[in-house]
Amino acid sequence: MSHNTFGHLFRVTTWGESHGPALGCVVDGCPPGIRFKLEDVQRELDRRKPGQSRFVTQRREPDEVKMLSGVLPDGDDGHLVTTGTPISMLIENVDQRSKDYGDIAQQYRPGHADYAYDVKYGVRDYRGGGRSSARETAARVAAGALARLVVPGLKVRGALIAMGDKEITRANWDWDFVESADNPFFTPDPAAVPVFADYLDGIRKNGSSVGALIEIVAEGVPAGLGAPLYAKLDADIAAGLMSINAVKGVEIGDGFATARMTGEENADEMRGGNDGQPRFLANHAGGILGGISTGQPVVARFAVKPTSSILTPRQSVDRTGKEVDVMTKGRHDPCVGIRAVPIGEAMVSCAIADHYLRHRGQTGRI
Repeated sequence: MSHNTFGHLFRVTTWGESHGPALGCVVDGCPPGIRFKLEDVQRELDRRKPGQSRFVTQRREPDEVKMLSGVLPDGDDGHLVTTGTPISMLIENVDQRSKDYGDIAQQYRPGHADYAYDVKYGVRDYRGGGRSSARETAARVAAGALARLVVPGLKVRGALIAMGDKEITRANWDWDFVESADNPFFTPDPAAVPVFADYLDGIRKNGSSVGALIEIVAEGVPAGLGAPLYAKLDADIAAGLMSINAVKGVEIGDGFATARMTGEENADEMRGGNDGQPRFLANHAGGILGGISTGQPVVARFAVKPTSSILTPRQSVDRTGKEVDVMTKGRHDPCVGIRAVPIGEAMVSCAIADHYLRHRGQTGRI
């Protein structure tokens, strides 16, 4: 199985399976001299880890990250510093229940990657889906924690803005609330919490699942990142987000809504700024024009489909072609989109870090 690496200069390779002994990543190309603490990485993993509320999978994984290479202690206060060599990180799996998947070892779950993996490789890891499991994304979040440190002043935040047919009220948007202990959904709208909770409780009790829409906003992105035609920043962000398991759609800025706009409505008009740089009057383009960042916030949204592993029996076939009814046991997210928020942040961070280093390497400036 090839193609486990993304990025050019900030290059990430992930490895491991959902029910293997461990998973992890190797980050190659991280600049030397970046000072951080292990807690900076662990904090991001803690946001993604399972078992934190009744609305996510009850698999109990501490997701404790171990750094195996590429860093040195820097002082007596717990800081580490990158050396410029490959950074290897490991996360152990400690709460697998592979027996839950015995019944589907020869069956294909509708909507899942089971059949596609089998038809391509002639073998698949049925225990939790192997590489097709969202468990793989823990390694991406670890890499994204380092990517955030590559670009000075970069701030990447995400929020869940819709779940099924329930949406937030944008007038209520509060970034501080996204990380509140009273908010199990990463939503920026406090009024949406009871709505999402009641809705998802019903979905969960019925043994089903539901999709979600996530918005990522990156601030502090320097102007000039990206390149036409085949190295567009928005193209690489979209590719990174689409590579997340269960993601079925990505848009940048106003995205698909622009198809219903006029030229006057869509144009991000400009006026003179105090610093000699243009002042944009709107951001329909999501901070990227012609594939190159404008210095405005970069805005991306992605759609996460409903979890394919559900308790409701569904029609399918097994490896011999025999018709079967599939009902998946085990512990699964009724809305995998909830924990996709820090994953989306990580992928956007990695894409921006990669383009930052590529821009610096080509032009010698930022």
